[in-house]
Amino acid sequence: MPQRRALIVGGSMSGLLAAIMLERRGWRVDVFERAETELAGRGAGIVAQPELIARLGALGLEGFREGGRDLGVAVSARRILAEDGRVILTATRPQVLTAWERVYRTLRDAFPAAHYHRGHGLHAVEQHRDGVTAHFATGATVEADVLIGADGLRSTVRRQYLPEVVPIYAGYVAWRALLPEAALPAAVHREVFEAMTFCLPPGEQFLGYPVAGPDNDLRPGHRRYNIIWYRPAEETTELARLLTADRGVLHSISIPPPLVRGEAIAGMRDAAERLLPPQLRAMVRLIEEPVLQPIYDLSSPRLAFGRVAIIGDAAFVARPHVAAGVSKAADDAAALADALDSGCVEQALSAYEAARLPDGHRIVERARHLGAYLQATQNRQERESSARHGIPEAVLAETAVIDFLYT
Repeated sequence: MPQRRALIVGGSMSGLLAAIMLERRGWRVDVFERAETELAGRGAGIVAQPELIARLGALGLEGFREGGRDLGVAVSARRILAEDGRVILTATRPQVLTAWERVYRTLRDAFPAAHYHRGHGLHAVEQHRDGVTAHFATGATVEADVLIGADGLRSTVRRQYLPEVVPIYAGYVAWRALLPEAALPAAVHREVFEAMTFCLPPGEQFLGYPVAGPDNDLRPGHRRYNIIWYRPAEETTELARLLTADRGVLHSISIPPPLVRGEAIAGMRDAAERLLPPQLRAMVRLIEEPVLQPIYDLSSPRLAFGRVAIIGDAAFVARPHVAAGVSKAADDAAALADALDSGCVEQALSAYEAARLPDGHRIVERARHLGAYLQATQNRQERESSARHGIPEAVLAETAVIDFLYT
């Protein structure tokens, strides 16, 4: 058979995962990323789930071998702090915690640079009997046997085939940051750094954990601490205010960190002084440029459209509490590559859709339950979820755990 060709729109995690898995099966793969500069995951930590480590370890990718021991920071303790700084609840949950850029860099280095094309935003997709044609904003036109939309929350591919599917705001935002380990006061480091640490102000959640330092530096003193603070924000008033930059420019979906207004950051800092224990207040004072992330849900009713499919965040976006994003992307990519071994593209993509739709919906629904108590407004079902999943014992036991997918 002649070598088959795949076009992947979107060069982040899910796009690279699919590209590597298809290339290993003999496909000619080209990845097209809309950003002109190298991608970066500012303020993003990742829980490297065991299933993700095992799947990518099987590909021989650096860092995922040997159980991921050189992938990030291994921790086993979880704790919740009271407002006065006392530890009020603990649990044991061994996990590997790493940074977005560490996983991305591993995947990026494993894919041939000559076939990764930056500065190519997709304009439209055209299908015909024997293939698919991608038309890019640059004017370039590329043909292939299959096109994979891995272009995230704002997916152009999804918008062409499912224009009615849009992100739904969850009712709260996350303030995020990565702090250098060396910047932490000695007492704060001693009490907080080596664990996944929570604080639960009324209707809010503060979460922090250690991750690798720049260039995957795992040496003590050179690592970082990943901070996420979930806070309710009503959509039409508070969220709009947070997404409005200087000169009154309102950003949709998200806002670049340098454009977050000083008064919004000051409000977050003031809340920290009122609501957080002393260890976490000290951390917030060290944040120089926080990342503001509105939280969204997105569920697609279909994943396959003839010779086109969507994967990763282009298909489903779940709230971060499950910590399943990269694991789901890897499972999507593996199911897609396995299905395409059959030879018939349309039938293969239909099989991929049947395999991955149920898990996508399960992950989004689970994340909704875990985050319901953080919402600015709640319906009856969400209040019931809050009563069940918002209590300290449940937060400690259920956050960043994906066992429900494999039982």
